[in-house]
Amino acid sequence: MELNRILEHLHACADAVQGAYAVEQGRGYSGQRATQYHLDLAADAAALQVLTSAGFRVLSEESGLSGSGQLTAVLDPIDGSTNCDRSIPFFATSIAVLDGDLLVAGLVVNQSSGVRYWATRGGGAWRDGERINTSGHSEVAGALVSFSGLPERNIGWGQIRALGAASLEFCLVADGSLDLYTVAQRSTLNPWDYLAGMLIAQEAGAFVGDYNGEDLIVDQAVLRRPLVAATRELGLSFMSHGPL
Repeated sequence: MELNRILEHLHACADAVQGAYAVEQGRGYSGQRATQYHLDLAADAAALQVLTSAGFRVLSEESGLSGSGQLTAVLDPIDGSTNCDRSIPFFATSIAVLDGDLLVAGLVVNQSSGVRYWATRGGGAWRDGERINTSGHSEVAGALVSFSGLPERNIGWGQIRALGAASLEFCLVADGSLDLYTVAQRSTLNPWDYLAGMLIAQEAGAFVGDYNGEDLIVDQAVLRRPLVAATRELGLSFMSHGPL
């Protein structure tokens, strides 16, 4: 399937999710799985309908594996579910596409604002049709850093944020709004949390690594400890300190 066609399907999926989650917003936990909301189930059903009909094998946070096909869509229907349920305007649909062990496309849509980020392998990173790049900040001093989890020590950055939606935080590194996004303490992420945003950040020029040296491009529900930084210098500096 051509990359442009893949992106068309991903955009259609995000559109379907927007029409589904809103009716369940504010209803709280589903009771079916820890931290799963009613809106997660509604969003997942809508997303799967689009992706499986388009011929994707899907790995979803909410429903595991479904469908079949050469391409695997790694899906988080609503990344930042608590934000969404509480009407905090920072939550997203995140979809990455793998062709075997190659990460070929990614889309992250802020479902609250409508802002869309996407990338294809070798095709650059884009926000609402405009090409984006990282901030280029190369020193820890003065860096604006976002964390999953809360750091136990300060190594000299400027300010920190904890925004609650990893995929979007990767994208904020990609467009230069943040200088770095990383995990702290014992925090970890699943592939559906980071794959799409990771590709977008990489295509915008970001350094990406895993604190444990593990492969980040996976199509299984396995935990990883990724870091993404605006420059290699900043990334390597943080990597040398280990998770904070």
